[in-house]
Amino acid sequence: MKPNQDLSINIRGHLSYFRRPWIMGILNVTDDSFYSGCRSSIEEDVVARVREIRDEGADCIDIGACSTRPGAMPVDADVEWARLESAISIARREWKDALISVDTFRADVARRCVEAGADIINDISGGKMDADMFDTVAALKVPYVLTHMRGTPVDMASFAEYQDVVAEVITDLAHSIRELRQRGVCDIIVDPGFGFAKNVEQNYSLLASLEEICRIGLPVLVGVSRKSMIWRPLGITPSEALPGTTALNAVALLRGASILRVHDVAEAVQVRDVMMNLTAG
Repeated sequence: MKPNQDLSINIRGHLSYFRRPWIMGILNVTDDSFYSGCRSSIEEDVVARVREIRDEGADCIDIGACSTRPGAMPVDADVEWARLESAISIARREWKDALISVDTFRADVARRCVEAGADIINDISGGKMDADMFDTVAALKVPYVLTHMRGTPVDMASFAEYQDVVAEVITDLAHSIRELRQRGVCDIIVDPGFGFAKNVEQNYSLLASLEEICRIGLPVLVGVSRKSMIWRPLGITPSEALPGTTALNAVALLRGASILRVHDVAEAVQVRDVMMNLTAG
């Protein structure tokens, strides 16, 4: 693993480096997350999940309230905001200095979340599902996770056609990065979008070539936790995909990932720390 010594983002005036890769714990405040182990829909469940993510050593919590699994229909914006507002409040209460990311593709919801205390906007659509997102992020002056996706969660599987998936993903990301820079957005995290408009083979091609994506020169987030690229070829279920997730997280770190977005925090922390020891040795 090659520590990202020089990569950093500015969070509310504080410069945060990725010399030790971050572990981002997932909190889904939804009814239909593809992995039931991270669904939380009532206050007691949200409290328990926030405490679990905190106590297992995560660096960041990513809160989502609108399922983006393949084929999912998005919930109403007011429903999404109500869920996020409650979850952000609970996270701040239970984990005072938590670094909070919100998973939303809606610009107005993103603005409200930052006003409510969120630190990072994680947009699975890369600005393509809300034309106001880039300008909103620029005005908010918060870090932005730019994810590669084509289409929407409803139809993205039909857009998984590439001549060269690695080159085309990098080209698409570079175009969006230029747009963000032109608006004055300085703190960008890149997510290749594993599972978003990519089939199993394309996902593995992206992971194998992650070092090329890291050459963009921005922190790279990898989110492969319990996804179908793991369990579908193995003929298992998401609940059985932790060993495969752990293996791919190790590969991602070896290839330069700065952030692992995961359901299973303790296991990811162990992988990260073992890989850091390997590098130090």
